[in-house]
Amino acid sequence: MRDLAGGFRYLLAGQRWVLRHGRWLGFGLLPGLVSLVLYAGALIGLGHGADDLAAWATPFADGWSSPWLGLFRNFLTALVFCLGLFLSVITFTAVTLLIGQPFYESLSEQVDRTEGGEVPESGLPLWLELWVSARDSVKALGRLLLYGIVLFALGFIPLIGQTVVPVLGFCVSGYFLSQELTAVALQRRKMELPERLVLLRSRRTLVLGFGVPLVLAFLVPLAAVFLMPGAVAGATLMARDLTGADEAPSAQTGAGAGPGITAGGFGPPPPAYS
Repeated sequence: MRDLAGGFRYLLAGQRWVLRHGRWLGFGLLPGLVSLVLYAGALIGLGHGADDLAAWATPFADGWSSPWLGLFRNFLTALVFCLGLFLSVITFTAVTLLIGQPFYESLSEQVDRTEGGEVPESGLPLWLELWVSARDSVKALGRLLLYGIVLFALGFIPLIGQTVVPVLGFCVSGYFLSQELTAVALQRRKMELPERLVLLRSRRTLVLGFGVPLVLAFLVPLAAVFLMPGAVAGATLMARDLTGADEAPSAQTGAGAGPGITAGGFGPPPPAYS
């Protein structure tokens, strides 16, 4: 429970950081707006074509009598659209991070700079950074889709499919979201995907405390666009502490703050529990 609260604290701290640095909030909104336009167009197209897709995929039902044909294909149409909506939610972050790689890289560096200590730089040309980011996102998305298929199948189990499976789905999506967001800061620290996964697994509850509330917030229309800059900032703050980058006290501490608490109102993550 303490780790869950600690992860949520990083999320709030990231939102506070961008609100205190308004210029970076506006800077970080641009990639999300571009992604929003692309996804909105794709979902509108899917909404218009989902019924034709359902009819094309079920020719065996052409001879069914009314109302069963309509009910069956309407159900499939709704299912296709919900699947598209789910995929848009879980891939929005990866696509936005890819589109906004230079923006979020600069934002993450600025967070490191304002919080003190080392400001790592990847030293890679932009095209190579984009390639590494896209490659790692595809690998992570592949794993997420495998989990999604399993959870989709389990969803047909009575009771469990309507209670346990949705909770597991949010946890899996939250973990993936945290993995994508922390990648911005961890890649600059020369950490490859396997190393990042080991690091995040060592603090799985903390990571879920950060990612799951963000997934829930992203379900609200337009929330993803406005929360993305703060999410990147919060993920950078969490990455700093997980890699020990913030062990030294910040140059400026809040009045009356205890040891390890910076002016931003956050400090090192709570200790891991076995």
